Amino acid sequence: MNKAVGRQHRAGRLFIYGCLLLVAVYYLVPLFVMIMTSLKPLDEIRTGSLLGLPLNPTLEAWRVAWGSACTGVSCEGLKGYFWNSVFMVVPAVVISTMIGAFNGYVLTQWRFRGSDVLFGALLLGCFIPFQVVLLPMARTLGFLGISGSVAGLVFVHVIYGVAFTTLFFRNFYVNIPRELTNAARIDGAGFWLIFFRIVLPLSPPIIVVSVIWQFTQIWNDFLFGVVYSAGNQQPITVALNNLVNTSTGVKQYNVDMAAAIIAALPTLVVYVVSGKYFVRGLTAGSVKG
Repeated sequence: MNKAVGRQHRAGRLFIYGCLLLVAVYYLVPLFVMIMTSLKPLDEIRTGSLLGLPLNPTLEAWRVAWGSACTGVSCEGLKGYFWNSVFMVVPAVVISTMIGAFNGYVLTQWRFRGSDVLFGALLLGCFIPFQVVLLPMARTLGFLGISGSVAGLVFVHVIYGVAFTTLFFRNFYVNIPRELTNAARIDGAGFWLIFFRIVLPLSPPIIVVSVIWQFTQIWNDFLFGVVYSAGNQQPITVALNNLVNTSTGVKQYNVDMAAAIIAALPTLVVYVVSGKYFVRGLTAGSVKG
């Protein structure tokens, strides 16, 4: 009897693992095709199989995509646009995360009249479509004199991201015992001392969630990038679109694939390295105790 149950248990596990393996293969095939295509010369792409391994692998397509591919009228590759995205993402993530942490702290530990209404208004901001804010944000950027620049994109993503980061931190901080902060107040700790000495040290799980969320959202954004930037101030997503849709010369599919991987590589690395911390951070404040 026990042997039969054991065989059924092993069969069930094999079935589950087999299904997971099929799903993983299904999702990884496009990435495999992109990598293999980026390593093939053009002649081999035209005559070979889509899923075939490269007979004469080369990194020439990667070199061209990074340093000399045409993105419209400019033929300087993705290098400059990649660093535009870096200079946009890093400050936007840091600023929006810090503001979200501060807002969540105020809304949970220093409640005031109308705090629930304010949180509801911030929560509503999470569901506002990007297209709704395009015109008023464009007028705001023009008024501030940062339209068409990386600084303008940082401002846009901070404003749009604050609603999400506030939601994350507020839902995490609501489970911090009020007795902890009340005891600190009795001992003479003020607003900022409690925030920096007590609340922030408890926050690494939700900080990781906020950073990963904001990083992927901002890095992968195309709409704000194409609307609020121009020329050599554009992020890599806009440059990738221009590269792929350039109609001059021979269509270089290997270069297109290499460029797409370069554009996606930072978010892929972030999820591979920090994915498990993202899940832990989401569940860290879900229960008390």
